Amino acid sequence: LENGFKTSMDSVLLAAACPIQKNEQLLDLGCSVGGAGMCVLKRCPDNHLTGVDIQVAQIELALENAAANNLVERCEFIESNVSDFRQEKAFDHVIMNPPYLNDGEHLRSPHNEKATAMGHDDVSLKEWIDCAHFCLKSKGSMTIIHRADQIDHIIRDMGKRFGAIEIIPLWPKQDVPAKRVIIRAYKDRYSPTTLHAGLILHDGNGDYTIEANHILKEAGGLFL
Repeated sequence: LENGFKTSMDSVLLAAACPIQKNEQLLDLGCSVGGAGMCVLKRCPDNHLTGVDIQVAQIELALENAAANNLVERCEFIESNVSDFRQEKAFDHVIMNPPYLNDGEHLRSPHNEKATAMGHDDVSLKEWIDCAHFCLKSKGSMTIIHRADQIDHIIRDMGKRFGAIEIIPLWPKQDVPAKRVIIRAYKDRYSPTTLHAGLILHDGNGDYTIEANHILKEAGGLFL
């Protein structure tokens, strides 16, 4: 979409953190145009993606993207609000990049598609996590990218339903506070939480670091 939400680096980093293995099933909640899910399929050529998004126009573009990348047979896209979508114990992994902002917390885009993707009050963060939990098989993983200042809310909303939690800070540069964080957790597991060293995205002159380039250009994994 000319004025719609574009696939960002966040989607690529989210895909890199998904611990998917051969022949496992992936669900991308709030899939937008399919960027994150198709990045996972690029890294893992034997898997199937189901994408869910509330916006019809985004679903249509996701289908076009799947066709352009010869992934039609490995993708399914469904129009649905995450608060309504339920497919019990069907998926080995769930990835999601929920809206970071609620209405009233930011200057709303004049373009409805982009505004909806950036933030809305219709569905709470807990409802996203509830949907992921319902759709996951036992021991399946949920991977989420969000604002670093939302870590406490994400952990709270997971409750005791998830364990073996891994927190991966994304540092814009060395010695700069993280703005984004990836949290990976597993349904019905109870191992302690791990705080990873994180990923520095840019070096001193603004270029991507070697580690970031491995993900962005070579479809590498992130702390897998």
